[in-house]
Amino acid sequence: MDQRIRHHRPHQPSYLYRRNMEPWYSLHWFSPDQWQQFRFAHPLALYAIPAVVLLFLLRYYINRQARQRLNLSLGGTRSGQRSTSRLPISREVADRSLTTMLRYLLPLSVFLGISLTLVALARPQIVRQQREEQSKGIDIMLAIDVSSSMTERDLLPNRLAAARQVAQTFVNGRKNDRIGLVVFAGEAFSLCPLTTDYALIKQYLGELNSNMIATSGTAIGDALARCINRMREPLATSADTTSNQTDSTSSKRSKIVILLSDGDNTAGNLDPVTAARLAKAFDIRLYTIAVGRAVRSSRTASATIDEGILKTIAGIGDGGFFRATDVGRLRAIFTRINRLEKAPVRTYVYEDVQDYYRIYLYWAIAFLLFALLLKNTIYGNILED
Repeated sequence: MDQRIRHHRPHQPSYLYRRNMEPWYSLHWFSPDQWQQFRFAHPLALYAIPAVVLLFLLRYYINRQARQRLNLSLGGTRSGQRSTSRLPISREVADRSLTTMLRYLLPLSVFLGISLTLVALARPQIVRQQREEQSKGIDIMLAIDVSSSMTERDLLPNRLAAARQVAQTFVNGRKNDRIGLVVFAGEAFSLCPLTTDYALIKQYLGELNSNMIATSGTAIGDALARCINRMREPLATSADTTSNQTDSTSSKRSKIVILLSDGDNTAGNLDPVTAARLAKAFDIRLYTIAVGRAVRSSRTASATIDEGILKTIAGIGDGGFFRATDVGRLRAIFTRINRLEKAPVRTYVYEDVQDYYRIYLYWAIAFLLFALLLKNTIYGNILED
C-alpha cells in the first residue's frame, strides 16, 4: 500500500531569492515561459482583471456621452488661402493625434497598477517537489534443497540450476527487504544471514551445488528450524552485513520462509509439522515449492515426489503450496510470491514553495505612482484638455 504524506516547507521571503534571479524591474517577469512556471495560491483574484477592463470601458462610454463638442470650420473662402493652409493643418492634426494617444496614458497606468495588484493578491509561486519513499520491508528466508536428487534434468539444465537462476531473479525484484539463505540435504546449514546486500545473496545462490552437504537425505524440519532461528535474531547483530543500528520496530516486520525441495522429509532431528507450528507461533508464513515432475523413473529414490508434507506445512504456516514442473512454472511461482509479499511503501512529498508576489506588487506601486504623478502635475491638465 502506498501512503503519501505531504510536507510543506515554510514560504521564503523575497530576500532569500537565488542570486542569479532577475531584478524585479526586469521584463523577464512578464515572459510566457516565466508565467508557465507559476502556480497561483489564490487564482480567483485573476478573474477580477476582466471586471476591471469592463469598468474602464464603461467609464469611457459614459464620459464620451457626457462630453460637449464644439465643431469648428477650418476651411478658407479663397483657393489661395486653402493652398497656403494645408501644411499647418496637417501638422495640427498630427499634434492632436499624439495628444489623443497620450490621453490614454493615465487610465492605462491605473489599469496596469490595479491588474498587477490583483496578480500579487493571487500569489504567484514556484513549487519544487521532492519525493522520498520509505518502507520497512520484510524478512525472507530462502531454504533450498541441495541434495543429489536436485541434479535431475526434468527441469533444464537441472532442478538445482533452475532454482538457483529463478531465486536470483527473485532477489533482484525485492526492495528494502532482508533476505537470508539456508541450504539443506541430510543436514541443514545457514549459508547467509538476513541482509540487504543482494549482491552477496546472489553470489551465494550462484555457488549452490549438490556437493555442499555430504549427508544424504532431505531434512525439511531442520531447515525450517534454521530459518526460524535466523528470524528470531535481532536486526542489529554482527551476522547482519548491512545493519548499522537497531530498529525498534523490527518485531513488526513481516516474515516469510520460501522452502524449495523435491522430496519427502527423510532426515533430520525435527519433525516438519512441529517446525511449521513453531513458525506459526512466531508469525512466520511458509511457502513451499515442489520442484520436478510428480513421478519420474530414475535411479534416485527421491525422483518420486511426495507432496503431502510440503502441503501440510504450507497450510499450517498460512502460506501456500506450489508445484514447479518446468522453469517457466517455477518463475511464475516466484513472481506470484513476489506480488503477495509486498511491504507497505510510504511516500513523503516535500514541497519547497517560493513566493513571487512582491515583484508584481512593486510593479503595481510603480504604475500607480506614475498615474498619480500624471494626475497631479501640469501634464495631467494638458492631457485632459
